[in-house]
Amino acid sequence: MQDRYDVIVIGGGLAGMTAANHLARNGCSVLLAEQHSQLGGLAAFFQRKSHVLDVALHGFPAGMKKSFRKYWGKEFADRIEQVQSIRFDNPQFQLSTVFDKPDFQKILQEKFSIEQETVNNFFNALAGMNYYEDRKENVRQLFERFFPGREDVWRLLMEPITYANGSTLDEPAVSYGIVFSNFMNKGVFTFRGGTECLIQMMEESLRSSGVDVEKNALAEKITIENGRTAGAVINGREIAADMVLSNGNLLRTARDLVGLEHFDPAFSQGIKELRMSNSSAQVYIGIKPGEKLDYIGDLLFSSTHPVFDADAITAKEVSSRTYSVYYPSMRPGTDQYTVVASMNARYEDWAGLDRKTYRRHKRQLIEDTLDAFEKYVPNIRKICDYTEAATPWTFKRYTLHENGASFGTKFEGLDYSAGLPKQINGLYHAGSVGIIMSGWLGAVNYGVIVANEMLKNKQ
Repeated sequence: MQDRYDVIVIGGGLAGMTAANHLARNGCSVLLAEQHSQLGGLAAFFQRKSHVLDVALHGFPAGMKKSFRKYWGKEFADRIEQVQSIRFDNPQFQLSTVFDKPDFQKILQEKFSIEQETVNNFFNALAGMNYYEDRKENVRQLFERFFPGREDVWRLLMEPITYANGSTLDEPAVSYGIVFSNFMNKGVFTFRGGTECLIQMMEESLRSSGVDVEKNALAEKITIENGRTAGAVINGREIAADMVLSNGNLLRTARDLVGLEHFDPAFSQGIKELRMSNSSAQVYIGIKPGEKLDYIGDLLFSSTHPVFDADAITAKEVSSRTYSVYYPSMRPGTDQYTVVASMNARYEDWAGLDRKTYRRHKRQLIEDTLDAFEKYVPNIRKICDYTEAATPWTFKRYTLHENGASFGTKFEGLDYSAGLPKQINGLYHAGSVGIIMSGWLGAVNYGVIVANEMLKNKQ
């Protein structure tokens, strides 16, 4: 690390990396400091035996292709490929979809017997939403307006969004509309080569752009002098900078790295009252070399709960899982099959457990998941040679997110994230906040939005 930079970016998630790359390409000297041993944030991976297991990036909207091409390069965009089969299996319905607007419209009309005019009006209403609209209507009221009493339709339209960013029926309708229009418009996509390929390509691009990339570099404090940023303390060393961008959890950024005493009292109180979104749990399954999985779809939303229920989705007694199935085509040149079962979870259900109890509960999470997956792959226990589980504690440990919050803060967090530079000159934040800026596409775009604000203020 040098002694001074134009910008210090704290955290190497997708928003932090994209912002750092954009700033460096536009003439800034940039330090990217990541406390973990690898970049990516929640876009992480790990290797066990012969298996590379993806923590995230299981699916993202079509808009990622455009954003990657514009802000990272054609070689990134060319690796984005559409997921072909998304399955729903629950007590209310079973179906398979390519997850695009025409298919959803067809399913709503033919399978759920919704009038074409109602379907068209619903999609038109979503397309017309924007962040600056009145936020009084929530998702539940939106669904009641178009599909009164049709909880089966609500489940189809809501469950994937809940899995993706932890939202509920009580969130503002505008947040749902923006995410739905992005995510369920042209299908679901993933990155050929897997997360490890993406992160390697990103790190190479960052370094070629001139970014100083430092891993195992823990930011301990953002230094404030006379109401503006002066740099950061990283691994005990003071590094000077005119501007600091945090890609960490918003609450931890303001409270621990900056200190709430540096903000106006009303702003500080609002920060303290921010609601964290849910955390996650996952079970990773590696298939023995030489064995294979028959094709069961790429993404499977499976639930035994009778209706859509956001609280039930986060319960420790798991009734709902998303299975992301990785076939050899995902990593060309390999014969690797892996499965990641993802569950929304509550941090408090795992907090405070002693080591022995914690390990026992992790083991039970794995066994329950294998039991549930046997419905789709009856011989799964015979053909797998590796299993592991991640809990909200795992996510907190590796990301330092408050309560292991996989999806950052609730909707109101976006105002506070964007409001930081108005409180302290030179202080910025980009990351998972406000649902519409959660997820991979939101993170990339938010990184660019904030980087452009920084460039404007630098000039």
